[in-house]
Amino acid sequence: MNRCPLTYELCGGQKYSANGLKLLSPKLKELNDLELTQEELLQESAARAIKLSIQGVQPKLSAKLNIAERKFEIVDKFGTYILKPQNPAFPLMPENEDLTMRMAETAGIDVPLHGMVYSREGALTYFIKRFDRCGKTKKRAVEDFAQLAGKSRNTKYDYSMEKVAVLINKYCTFPVLEKLKLYRLTLFNYLTGNEDMHLKNYSIINRDDKVELSPAYDLLNTTIAIKNPKEEIALPLNGKKNNLTKKDLIEYWGNDRLGLPEKSIQQVYDQIISSFKKWNDLIEISFLSAEMKQKYFELLEKRKRIFG
Repeated sequence: MNRCPLTYELCGGQKYSANGLKLLSPKLKELNDLELTQEELLQESAARAIKLSIQGVQPKLSAKLNIAERKFEIVDKFGTYILKPQNPAFPLMPENEDLTMRMAETAGIDVPLHGMVYSREGALTYFIKRFDRCGKTKKRAVEDFAQLAGKSRNTKYDYSMEKVAVLINKYCTFPVLEKLKLYRLTLFNYLTGNEDMHLKNYSIINRDDKVELSPAYDLLNTTIAIKNPKEEIALPLNGKKNNLTKKDLIEYWGNDRLGLPEKSIQQVYDQIISSFKKWNDLIEISFLSAEMKQKYFELLEKRKRIFG
């Protein structure tokens, strides 16, 4: 029996469940495979890289959903989705990112619509809906923290979590609310092995007449994706990138540096810890290989022990 890569529901002999297709559009009753193979998607990504406003290490393509033809179409302009095909250097990256984004949502983190779609030869490509688009052609004002900090793609690691908090104070309409989001996201990234959360993976967005943190994106377990990871986080916290303790993450970060109320810190902590059962369930039914599932389980247990 197949499992839907849009919802993780069992869907019989179909590739996608009815609920999954409805997430994309109430009018969508079927979704065709991408017209390209993974190799062709990578070639297209390289060929179109100069034209795209989205950048990064992972191959990416801009796309829109054509409801009438029941398919994702690759475009140069006015794309409303980002496609990320398989990465030859890192196995199962689409499956990893989609799973980790689902885990984030269960922990109360705001994430855009996302899922996976089959390419022509049956491999999975990750997609995420662009939160910087409003309607077919309008854009919302979005700036990543590298831009705010005056850093480049080459210096996106030359910063600290404490300075990230300062940028929130400077640019966000309601800094306390956004620092609470940052606190939740920091705990989540640590627990799920995301040691590549650099400045370009944080953004602010201007919507509903206020400036706030954008929905989370580029969340994945890099610790199980790369060989011999050397760090636990990308930007130092309390002067450390490794051997973080509960005191570093809870007392120092939440209380001393972010200045959050004890009650709010405890509520976030409790929700994160209570999410472990859901996380394990999601990992079990995910599209990762058995080996990578086991690595994910083991990392979660190891990081959870830090919290006592």
